Amino acid sequence: MKHPNRREFSSGLIAGGLFASARKALGNPSVSVKAVAFDAFPILDPRPVFALAENLFPGKGAELGAVWRTRQFEYTWLRTISGRYVDFWRVTEDALVFAASMLRLDLTSNLRARLMEAYLAIRCWPDAPAALRSLKEKGIAVAFLSNLTREMLEAGIRNSGLEQVFDHVLSTDRVAAFKPDPRAYQMGVDAFGRRREEILFAAFAGWDAAGARAFGYPTFWVNRQNQPAEELGVMADGSGSNLDDLVHYIEAPAHT
Repeated sequence: MKHPNRREFSSGLIAGGLFASARKALGNPSVSVKAVAFDAFPILDPRPVFALAENLFPGKGAELGAVWRTRQFEYTWLRTISGRYVDFWRVTEDALVFAASMLRLDLTSNLRARLMEAYLAIRCWPDAPAALRSLKEKGIAVAFLSNLTREMLEAGIRNSGLEQVFDHVLSTDRVAAFKPDPRAYQMGVDAFGRRREEILFAAFAGWDAAGARAFGYPTFWVNRQNQPAEELGVMADGSGSNLDDLVHYIEAPAHT
């Protein structure tokens, strides 16, 4: 049986209605940015998790990581669609068990715990502190708006020395619906108390960029992996390879 990849699965979501209100990107937002809602991974660097996978399973870690990541997000979508929400920690562990089973790897309880706990040890990308400081100096509020649990997000904040930086830490646990469900994106509007047009969403994944733009957020795709845009009928307003690009985008004349 052929398992759908992320792009194929995302295309199915369109047919299912999650992107029924998708619009083409309209170019740079015409209103000034008052707040930025970040997915976790434009800020937090997940690469050490998958480096550990290669260390624990030499020669198989890259394949394990690829299957793990794919199932991780497919499970969030399936659980949201079916109304069977569990938090991202559980989803991540389930996806890891599946990936190891699929590849016939001996995932002992100790190895499983080490890989899971690696998510609680991740730190920010090197460009994150300066970019966040620049946004705060401009009077722009910042928040995490992520599928990750609050515990996972707060661990990343502590590990990175970013305490007191974020105005809000928004996990989809609040609404029991993972992105790209509109209920997840609505958390930013509710927390900031601003119109969605005033809140820039910073995405790590192409599907999240499309979901946020379809919701109505001006959206910047922090495309650190240099991936092509998803074919979902809607595009981010802007993109770049790092957070410096995001700061420059906000500073552009169209935002003032």
